[in-house]
Amino acid sequence: MPRGPRLDTPGALHHVMARGLDRQVIFRDDRDRDDFVRRLAALAEGGAWLVYAWALLPNHFHLLVRTAKRSLARTMRSLLTGYAGTFNRRHRRRGHLFQNRYKSIVVEEESYFLELVRYLHLNPLRANVVPTLRALDRYPYSGHAAVLGTRPCPWQNTGEVVRRFGRDRARARARYRAFVADGVGTGRRPDLMGGGLVRSAGGWAVVRELRRGRESYAADERVLGGGEFVESLLREVTQEEARRARAKRRAPDLPTLMAKVARAVGVTPEALMGGGRRRDVGRARDALAYLWVEVLGRSGRQLARELHIRPESVYKGARRGREEGEWWRGVVGI
Repeated sequence: MPRGPRLDTPGALHHVMARGLDRQVIFRDDRDRDDFVRRLAALAEGGAWLVYAWALLPNHFHLLVRTAKRSLARTMRSLLTGYAGTFNRRHRRRGHLFQNRYKSIVVEEESYFLELVRYLHLNPLRANVVPTLRALDRYPYSGHAAVLGTRPCPWQNTGEVVRRFGRDRARARARYRAFVADGVGTGRRPDLMGGGLVRSAGGWAVVRELRRGRESYAADERVLGGGEFVESLLREVTQEEARRARAKRRAPDLPTLMAKVARAVGVTPEALMGGGRRRDVGRARDALAYLWVEVLGRSGRQLARELHIRPESVYKGARRGREEGEWWRGVVGI
């Protein structure tokens, strides 16, 4: 039975996994791994998500991330498509690199956050990629070393993990290290791989039809959490789907949106293209990035091509444009 539609709302915590097609190796050497990490970092720095834990294995990877207003699907498409293209060119191969669908599980934070951080960060040791926990402490392709402070990783949100072990950073890191060490002998954790008790055939549309008591829809393989959490998530997903549908119906095309934003600032649409540093042009470009990427859910790469700037600049601009977001939405009528 196929998995149902992805569940995503702004601010949701996700455990994300992706494997190579037919379990083939997706990281052949450190150059591949470094390229993937750079892409992961750029998306974090651009405000697409917060990254709490991550680990790269030869034929798959794990992420624990919190989404922003940009959907997880769009962010993962940017990550996987960009990486796969570079991998194929470098290794002179063609065709798909990843399985058709990555797996994403929405996580109940208070119950599972630290368990998942530990589980993800122990993956290289569990898979014999590193020989000991001491080696993992400095391993560059897992977020564990960043939490310990043994390797710099400024784009990873280590503070959120460390704070859960105390206010004093040094002591908190020592407690985190002990917590991870306690998990070394636990092995695989199928209980952390999604609800799995009930697969809601047909997705949430069918789940909404059931409504015969909590047991009929309180678990789903796309969710790691209890029944109340699933119910709350369902309400949020329904509201978010309605909001996106309304925005899509009202959405102008890119030339129209550029014209509206430029007119509001008092510049021409052509002035938005390129790397001009005028304050009014920069403000308009940030607003355009925010409206196009975060409100309308459109492609940041498409906007980058149109404006002749880098995709990373689009995502950073969207984050800045968010400060005046409600005003801009009123100006352009979306």
